[in-house]
Order: sequence, then structure tokens, then C-alpha cells
Amino acid sequence: MSPARTVRATALPQGSVIASRLPGAQFADCFEAADPTPDSSALQTWLDMVKQTPGWTRALMVLRNRLVHMVGLKAVGQLHDGTRQTEAGYRVGDLVGFFEIRHLGEREVVMGVDDRHLNVQVSLHKRMQDGQAVLALSSVVHIHNALGHTYMAVIAPFHRRIVRTLLARAQGLASAGTLAQPRA
Repeated sequence: MSPARTVRATALPQGSVIASRLPGAQFADCFEAADPTPDSSALQTWLDMVKQTPGWTRALMVLRNRLVHMVGLKAVGQLHDGTRQTEAGYRVGDLVGFFEIRHLGEREVVMGVDDRHLNVQVSLHKRMQDGQAVLALSSVVHIHNALGHTYMAVIAPFHRRIVRTLLARAQGLASAGTLAQPRA
């Protein structure tokens, strides 16, 4: 894999909003890769990424929704459900797919979904590091009960694979001209 397509596990970005959500969390992770569209906002980059969610990820979400419904949890839909093409008009509190926007800045968007078993927050953070544009996709989970712990034990390996795939595909899609072009 070329350096531009390398996705690696790392710490939550220092000074990010998502890092401030870490206290008390039972699960957190962060993966980063080169940012193929450094002039696009964090939200626009997220929208472009989830529009290209792989079919296997969509199938896993359908299976997840069917299984959790049997134990009384929310079916959340798909990452791209109801998303618009561009970031225009999105505000804190709006839904992006099944996530509610909790923080909306040019360089970081934090989204979340809460249920009785856990609260999940996801961040797409853009920064410069050693002269290179970097995307960091982070998750912070606060677990409320045994069901939440069981859920995370089952979901975590799939979650990591999905995050890595989204970041890798974003890089490939940008080189193919599929992601949004930088704003003027």
C-alpha cells in the first residue's frame, strides 16, 4: 500500500472536541490517514465518505439493525441515510445519516447517537501534521450497562474495519476525482 493510502491507529487528536469527550469513556479509538481534500470542511469530507459506503458495510448495518431490534435497541439505519450532497444548511442538532451533529466546525465535526445501552460519538478531524494534511476518524463510547459491554465486544472488530475502509476509500476516491473538490 502506498504511503498516501496508509491508515494507522493513533491517539485522539490533541485539542480536538472529541478528545474532550473522553473522560469516563469505556471505549475510544482513532485512525488517521492522509487527507485527500484538505481544503474541504470536515463535514463535507464526511458526507463524501459516507456516500461511498461499501456494500458489505451496508449489509452489516442491515444485519445489526435486525439483531438489536430483538433485544429492544434502536435500529439506526445506514451511515448515508438522508444525507445531502453538500454541507450547506447543516446545523448542530441536524441528522447526518443516523448521527446527530453535536459540534460543527470547519476542521472538526462531532456526531453522536445515544441509546439505553451506550452513547457513541464520532469525530472527523482535519489538521496539518509535519506539513501534511491528515484526517482523523475517532470514536468515543460511554457504556451504560452489561448489554452495552456485550454490544461493544461484538461490534468493535467490525467498527475498526469499517473506519479503516472509509479512510482508505476516501483516499482512493479522491484520486479518482469522486470526492468534492476544494472550495474556492
